[in-house]
Amino acid sequence: MQSSVFKYVRALLFYQQYFWFTASLVVLGDAILTQLVLRFVPYTEIDWETYMVHIDLYLKGERNYVNITGPTGPLVYPAGHVYIHRFLHLITDAGRNVAQAQQIYAGLYVLSIALVCVIYKKAKVPNWTLLLLPLSKRLHSIFVLRLFNDCWSLIFVQAAILAFQSSWDDVGIVLFSLAVSVKMSAILYLPGLLVILFKRHGLFATFRHILVLACTQILLARSFLIANAKSYLQNAFDLSRVFLYKWTVNWRFVDERTFLSPAWAKGLLLGHITMLIAFGLFRWCRGDGGVARVLQRGLRQPGRPAGLAPVDSDYVATVLMTSNLIGIIFARSLHYQFYSWYSQQLPLLTQRTRFPFIMQMALIGAIEYAWNVYPSTPLSSGLLLAANLVILLGIWFGYPEGKVFLKRSKVYPEELSQK
Repeated sequence: MQSSVFKYVRALLFYQQYFWFTASLVVLGDAILTQLVLRFVPYTEIDWETYMVHIDLYLKGERNYVNITGPTGPLVYPAGHVYIHRFLHLITDAGRNVAQAQQIYAGLYVLSIALVCVIYKKAKVPNWTLLLLPLSKRLHSIFVLRLFNDCWSLIFVQAAILAFQSSWDDVGIVLFSLAVSVKMSAILYLPGLLVILFKRHGLFATFRHILVLACTQILLARSFLIANAKSYLQNAFDLSRVFLYKWTVNWRFVDERTFLSPAWAKGLLLGHITMLIAFGLFRWCRGDGGVARVLQRGLRQPGRPAGLAPVDSDYVATVLMTSNLIGIIFARSLHYQFYSWYSQQLPLLTQRTRFPFIMQMALIGAIEYAWNVYPSTPLSSGLLLAANLVILLGIWFGYPEGKVFLKRSKVYPEELSQK
């Protein structure tokens, strides 16, 4: 009897043919856990009321972002955020039915878990990895106890990643644009996405996809751009925004004067760009014989794919999530809801290192701990930065193009070199 139970458990945890069964159990279990959180943990008002006040002004005909403000500040999100919360305003009695809103976000959370399961399946992540997904206390809070708009951007990003993994790039770019239209933070994926599109389609098609991205933003924001384009762009896509020191999760060990200084912001931007260039030059094109060969092929034949190696599902997930992680590490400030940007990606990212299992789990645990310390401390911020950097360093020396490509290159080294 015991041997049979052990056999079934082992199959669920390690055999790919049982992946969907394991995923179904995880999604169902997390759905139940989320309802328990709703039942026993009280809701905390942070931005939901402000979202609804913004929509009240929108419904009264206001389209100038300068004039759309609420209890916790002005409207600083793109047009997609407005349309989503216009719908939520309608079905939650102008935001007064918070319990109904929480149930909507609970469904959204379960959908995010399901999407991650599909992404992980395509990336050939081991079954047992799925057991890590429901364990984040902070992520449950962000979705169902705080109702942050980051959750909607996350769903569109996950759907976009899945579309790119499936080579539905035209669908993926629209979904990615929708993510950006909810919150500008989705732009962190753009550098990795440009590499994928250039390798997969070439220069001309990459420009076409970026044009679709831009046009989608313009179409969604049309009414706001007509009213006051400068106001909309400055508020919805403010790259120079200065955040309050009291809310920072990642830079508490830096004094406030340094945190607010322009020199600090420029240094972070320089670090961000430098790290992206380093991965682009030395890690994301190794399977193609180096970035020089990719650029040469892409510029000489702009209508054809620039890559020499297949851009598979594992490569797509690894590069996009690494691009996002780099942006998070060098972000000017991270607030607690920003953990949703990469919480569900950490299991895959740690497995793209060569670290032993215990160290992978320790890194995930350290990051979860840091995000649950409130208010943040110099220790928690330092731990968060260190853990994020160690993961990135591990990816650099590990599997920056995914494990699937590494296995394929070992089997067919001559074929890849001849291409």
